[in-house]
Amino acid sequence: MSASQEHAVARDGFRAWAASWLPRVEDALDRLLPQASQAPTALHEAMRYAMFPGGKRLRPMLALLGCQATGGDAARALVPAAAIECLHTYSLVHDDLPCMDDDDLRRGRATCHKVYGEATALLVGDALLTLAFEGVAQGGGQAVACLARAAGSLGMVGGQMADLEAEGAGGERTLERVAWIHDRKTGALITASLVVGALAGTPPEDGALPHDLLDQLVAYGDRVGRAFQIADDCLDLTGAAADLGKNPGADLALQKLTWPAVAGLETSLATARALAQEASALAPGIVSRAARWRSRPDAELDAAVGLLQDVAQYTIARRN
Repeated sequence: MSASQEHAVARDGFRAWAASWLPRVEDALDRLLPQASQAPTALHEAMRYAMFPGGKRLRPMLALLGCQATGGDAARALVPAAAIECLHTYSLVHDDLPCMDDDDLRRGRATCHKVYGEATALLVGDALLTLAFEGVAQGGGQAVACLARAAGSLGMVGGQMADLEAEGAGGERTLERVAWIHDRKTGALITASLVVGALAGTPPEDGALPHDLLDQLVAYGDRVGRAFQIADDCLDLTGAAADLGKNPGADLALQKLTWPAVAGLETSLATARALAQEASALAPGIVSRAARWRSRPDAELDAAVGLLQDVAQYTIARRN
């Protein structure tokens, strides 16, 4: 079987698994968000516009996978997993604003501020951010703290700030600086999704997840997160709006500091592939450690190895 065929099988495996969870994630999001008929109706309508129909829902799926890979209870993790999508969507709404990336297309249609105005879009982001923590709180205080660290000035927001500072001729254009930005702007939330799912899916009576197991999950997530953003940088150069659901070429127009801008497209793709392979190699160790801790290897845990490997390949083989 060729490498491309192997990647196709991997993507289909993850996609089939994700498709089985998607209706439950969408239902959890529908219940989490206030109805558009509830006051203030203009705000709630705009929140729902930004959220539905959604994108890949990758971060909720990673949370559910983090739960499964550590032997947790998926029913406990479902609402916290869905809530992470609220935080992700807030970041997209704010990123699209004229004061940030000034985009007019997201998820295949007009961005939130183009439809509802900048002030409403700003409040939509604020409301979705706080709603995310309400949902993740069902997973316990440790899950809330994990998400807060990943989303704040030491994580996603800090990475976004550094991304803005690096536009144009803003300082050194090195891979070390790109990696620093990527690991915070994108990677922090991807890694946190896996960890939040593991924490939320573990009931208090099971005791704390072993530190070394969490460390392995973080090592896996860090590689997937960086590979995901490098692939995103490459898609901005090679993708089409119909596939991406947003306008390509934005990074180039804004002179953003990206992996391809420093290393070139081919080297960037090779780096993403290497990171995905490293992440895949970590998958068996994560699951075997969870099985030892749970003292109950089972079919769901065994299946998690392949799914973790599938996701690692999906991050670099996707078209959007």
